[in-house]
Amino acid sequence: MYKRISAVMFPITLLLLVGFIFWGVQQYQAKQAVLIKAENQYQRAFNDLTFHMGKLNKQLGETLAVHTSSNGHQRKALVNVWRLSGEAQTEVSQLPLSYLPFSDAEQFLSRISNFAYKASVRDLLKQPLTDQEFKTLQTLHEKSQEISQDLSKMQQEVLDNNLRWMDIEMAIAKEDAAQGNLVVDGLLDIDKKIGEYPELDWGPSVMSMYEQKSFKALSDHYVSPEEVKSKAVDMFGWDKSKIKIEENGVDSEYASYVVTYATSDEKKYVRAQFARQGGHLLFYMNDREVKEEKLQLEEVKNAADKLLEKLEFKNMKAISYDKFSNSGTFTYVGSQNGVLLYPEKIVVEMALDNGDLLSMQSREYVQEHQKERKLPEPKISSADARKVLHPKMAVEVERLAVIKGESGEEVLCYEFTGKINDTIYRIYINAETAIEEAIEQMSREDKHVTTALGQVMGQK
Repeated sequence: MYKRISAVMFPITLLLLVGFIFWGVQQYQAKQAVLIKAENQYQRAFNDLTFHMGKLNKQLGETLAVHTSSNGHQRKALVNVWRLSGEAQTEVSQLPLSYLPFSDAEQFLSRISNFAYKASVRDLLKQPLTDQEFKTLQTLHEKSQEISQDLSKMQQEVLDNNLRWMDIEMAIAKEDAAQGNLVVDGLLDIDKKIGEYPELDWGPSVMSMYEQKSFKALSDHYVSPEEVKSKAVDMFGWDKSKIKIEENGVDSEYASYVVTYATSDEKKYVRAQFARQGGHLLFYMNDREVKEEKLQLEEVKNAADKLLEKLEFKNMKAISYDKFSNSGTFTYVGSQNGVLLYPEKIVVEMALDNGDLLSMQSREYVQEHQKERKLPEPKISSADARKVLHPKMAVEVERLAVIKGESGEEVLCYEFTGKINDTIYRIYINAETAIEEAIEQMSREDKHVTTALGQVMGQK
């Protein structure tokens, strides 16, 4: 009997064993294929990074070598610096550096890229590179040569020692094992060197991109949690007993209070954030489900107008409408003497079922608001500004507006809203230089803006 069972089970067991071995070999081969692919990608990214850093150093040298009067060649060289530094950033992101502090190197490449871009897009005939910018380029050329040489040395070490990036990734993940690894030590050394570089003058246009703006002194009064709780009750009609408050960024210039309110549905919460300085509302979110649409976009926009007045955001003008998933979103900006102030922005989302507030982002307004801006007078007429527009643009609205320019500074512009090929555009022409500062395409719902606002300065 046992012989009969053995005779049946043995081939079955043998078949299962062979199948298991075959499956294991397949899994091993698949794993090896993935590892080889990852290794090849890491090797390619590192080799490309080394190559592009060498090219970047060469291009910075050519930028310095070009005569200041050769604006075309200078612009081309700067564009190449921007492109190469951008490619180098991409390659750094493809290396297995998640456990390795390499932030100084990444930020250095980011600033080179932005410095070159900001310089290349401006009118170099009217705004040639300054002596300080040439000095910065000279420093960048010297430092990029140093980085390029270090990377080339590491590349040679990888080849000479037959190092694998998969092993390097494991070494980085295990901090103790990472000590003494040629590549890890080399990368850490590069990042440390960059971190010790003297602070460069990148110019206001670049530094404004990295600037963390604090809450401006709209009020010198620092509010307490109890004051914030009372403010939330006044603004939103909440039951004080259902409010919870947490402090955020304590003892910093960005300190705020996060307020959480329990709704009738205990699983749902409404959240708001207030700046500790002055108690200004920064953020509001009610993530409730919006039911069937019952109200028109213009109706909820009127409700949003009244809400902003109630929340003490004065002189706000809606400049953009949007509609999505039974809600209407409106972008508001401040105004002063009829001039729109785009830096002072608030985004409001309203429910189209009952007109309730769903969300609000007012941080930019709080950070940028000034009680009274000193607005310059236009140096060119609106007629001269219109000459810059496409001849087929049918202008429907014309007004003055303050926007952020390429250098991060505030610029007074003529804003023209109109259609080209059945698409609504908003174009901003510098009111001092007649240079086109910005252009934006508006949404379908923005036709409401054109109708509602009419013309501030008169149609021509």
